[in-house]
Amino acid sequence: MLGISWWKWISVFLLIYVLTRGLLVPLKPGILDVSPGRIQSGDSLELTVYGYNSFYTKGSPRVYLKLADSFILPSLEVIPEEDTKLRAVFLLPEFLPVKQKLVQASIIVDSESDGSSVIPSKLIISQDSVNQVLGAELWSQSGVPVFHYKSNFKFPYRNILYETIRNTFFHVAIWFGMFALMFGSLFYSIKVLRYGRAEDDLKAYSQVYVAVLFGMMGLLTGSLWARFTWDTWWTNDIKLNMAALSMLIYVAYLILRFNVEDRDRRARISAAYNIFAVVAIIPLIFVLPRLTDSLHPGNGGNPAFGGEDMDNALRVVFYPAVLGFILLGFWLSDLKYRVMYLQDQKAGQEDNLNP
Repeated sequence: MLGISWWKWISVFLLIYVLTRGLLVPLKPGILDVSPGRIQSGDSLELTVYGYNSFYTKGSPRVYLKLADSFILPSLEVIPEEDTKLRAVFLLPEFLPVKQKLVQASIIVDSESDGSSVIPSKLIISQDSVNQVLGAELWSQSGVPVFHYKSNFKFPYRNILYETIRNTFFHVAIWFGMFALMFGSLFYSIKVLRYGRAEDDLKAYSQVYVAVLFGMMGLLTGSLWARFTWDTWWTNDIKLNMAALSMLIYVAYLILRFNVEDRDRRARISAAYNIFAVVAIIPLIFVLPRLTDSLHPGNGGNPAFGGEDMDNALRVVFYPAVLGFILLGFWLSDLKYRVMYLQDQKAGQEDNLNP
């Protein structure tokens, strides 16, 4: 029995691993917010920094303002008030190293205990007059500092996402499982049209059934994620709309099956429709979102599975999650197939007893 169901045991192990490690591994330290958000060049600045998972009272933190790619201004004094709060005092030069009169500066906090963390383009600095040459001398005179690096296994801190980054292991992995089931059902639908076997029809239907279940779970987890990151349950994002449209296409497949009574006719119509559905979701999900702006990674110029989205700590959990949900999906579809097969066998026996 163990030899026959080895892949089921693997799915159980992987999902337990994803649940425990995905929920228990902490995030790296980061910067939640800073105050104030605007300052005039030439003025003194007392910047309050609010950290996340940080230990500012340890490790002698240093704070920097960063402009463009190489202009960095160190703070004159850093006063840690709490582990997650500190004050940094700056004396801004009269001129900025750029020709614009209004720029956005990033804030960097570096310490031995936390490593380095940054909040990009958070402080607006304005200047009344422009002297780019003198500004470059004033901003670069201290040189580029050497930042600390912490190699502890932690998930990356991402602004806006925060702890919801863990939903990557569930929302995205469930969609991978759904697509695997859809393409698996395509294989059996083609066999139905070629050989006309009832078993292939049941297998195709069972995989579509579980794929729709996974799709609904994907929409629910995505909507929940949007609520905490975009402050709304649903947006006019093209990938969200195309995902919902794809689900409606497959819901129509389920309705179609329930409205055709003849078994052979239902199998062939369902198989043909399923082939159309799989072909339709490819441009809807994978092509159209890439042709326009989208909030989702991998669409509208956003990177997907790159360093901006996912580091090695996330990959160690994400890839097992994808495999685990794919195996779970095929396990559930196999159970669904067995139930329907037994129901058909029982119905056939009753028909023989009552001709």
